[in-house]
Amino acid sequence: MMKSAMKGYLFRGGVCVLALLLTTAAAAAELQPAPVHFATKYGSMSFPARFPAGTTLTITQWSHFVPRYDKWFDQYAQDWGKHNNVKVTVQHINLGDLVPTLAASIAAGKGSTLIETISTPASFIEGLQDLADVNHAAQQAFGKQDAVCTSQSYLPLKNLWYGYCHGWVPDPGDYRISLWREAGYPNGPRSYADLYAGGVKIFQKTGIPVGVGMSPELDSEFYARSLIWSYGGSVFDKCGNVALDSPQVVKAVEFQTKLFKNAETPEVFSWNPASNNQAFVSGQASYIQNSISFYRTAQQSNAKNAADTGFSPGLKGPGGEVHQTSHVWFIYVLPKYVTDREQTLAAKKFLLDLTANYSWATHESELYNFPAFPKTVPQLWAHNGWLDHDASSVPTDKLEVLRNAVEWTAWPGYPGFANPAASEVYNTHLLSTMLAQAALGKKTPAQAVKDTAAQVASIVAKWKAKGYIGCPAK
Repeated sequence: MMKSAMKGYLFRGGVCVLALLLTTAAAAAELQPAPVHFATKYGSMSFPARFPAGTTLTITQWSHFVPRYDKWFDQYAQDWGKHNNVKVTVQHINLGDLVPTLAASIAAGKGSTLIETISTPASFIEGLQDLADVNHAAQQAFGKQDAVCTSQSYLPLKNLWYGYCHGWVPDPGDYRISLWREAGYPNGPRSYADLYAGGVKIFQKTGIPVGVGMSPELDSEFYARSLIWSYGGSVFDKCGNVALDSPQVVKAVEFQTKLFKNAETPEVFSWNPASNNQAFVSGQASYIQNSISFYRTAQQSNAKNAADTGFSPGLKGPGGEVHQTSHVWFIYVLPKYVTDREQTLAAKKFLLDLTANYSWATHESELYNFPAFPKTVPQLWAHNGWLDHDASSVPTDKLEVLRNAVEWTAWPGYPGFANPAASEVYNTHLLSTMLAQAALGKKTPAQAVKDTAAQVASIVAKWKAKGYIGCPAK
């Protein structure tokens, strides 16, 4: 009897263990990227199973901040080409060459079939094809696109989709845990007031500065916008009119002037897009505003620093507002010089197939690329999913703060949509220059804001005269 009972107990125990193993294996399988697949129909758009012989597709895009992504993408593009009978050529260039390359291609009337930008390409709208069909098909197939992406590729005034945004990147606060804990902020700064008080305290004690730039480059531009928005100011109103010259923006510039004088060093005026990453990874910054690409670098080159890295959401302004910009966007454009029908159709299929397989893009970018269509990467948001459990991080939920990043993320053109003026203002680095002029004492904060608002107004007037600025008629 006892022997029989023991056998039953062992059997049930074995079943439980087996069930647990199977459940764990199933859960692990669910959190892998979905199998790659290439469909012939997305929403209202249909495509051939294979394109005619001789069909080509050339793609120019940046050299990704996470090198692993480029290695994956290049192989993916070749596999896609073989499956669809298309010869695919991919060219990676420095991010600083993206805008000049697009401008030169449009001016020359020739160049790559698809060019990927990492900020709104709205200022090139006159040379770009309308991608309404692709965007509508994507929404039908993948659900609603996040506003952070729609706002950078669609112009409501013209009802024009001048780009196709397949992903975006959160831009959290990044802080040295040990430094901020010792300064009395165990969870890092959560407001600009914290950034100043804690940053000054750390700088005075250790000589390690806050690392927010005021240089003509993308990170400085994003910091400037985040600061302005969170202080209750804005560059534009909802219809694209100039709103920069306001007491709130002057207060934001006054804050930055004070922060520089008491917690920063002059290097921030000559930084490039990699500088704040390098400063943080080498232990020479207590806080930066950046995507997780620097963290992935630190995990390989400075594990101690990576373990001492904390992430925080956007910083609160004086009124409690939090509006931190996205770091970059991934926006493909199809210039008007592309006229071959099969090549155009192949390009559109490539965009939709990439979106359908976006769990791979997110995975191979080491969670840098967030999907424009959230439903395409359920692994990212799942309980105990990629954000909750990043096996390479200590603790493994270090990146969980990014789960609701879309709620505190804004964009060029905010609170409206991006437009050609917003794009040009970004590309000409007016806001980072404004902060630098005040911080260096070349102008008072009020005068720096006033003069920059006049420059922005000139750009807006040019594009308004062409009919690209304003709210659509109700």
